Amino acid sequence: MKTEVYSWRVSRELKSGLEREARRRKLSLSAVLDLAAIEWLNRTEPESGSDAEQHRLHASAAKAFGSIAGGDPSRSVNVRKAVRERLRRQSDR
Repeated sequence: MKTEVYSWRVSRELKSGLEREARRRKLSLSAVLDLAAIEWLNRTEPESGSDAEQHRLHASAAKAFGSIAGGDPSRSVNVRKAVRERLRRQSDR
């Protein structure tokens, strides 16, 4: 159900072309505008579920994998101290 209204000015030629396409497809002008907007969004939005996007996200997250090694059962309590110590050691290099 459509609940939102959006209005903009277009040239006479663009409006005529949209109306002509609506008549050709036997659709309302609103339906043609919806189709055009949906198609444009699908072309311009990154495909969040695509393999390429997943690889990019994984590569970005992989930089943090293994940052704090296990072996200390109380590490969640001492994480702040461990991170600060690790950052201090890195900055001393």
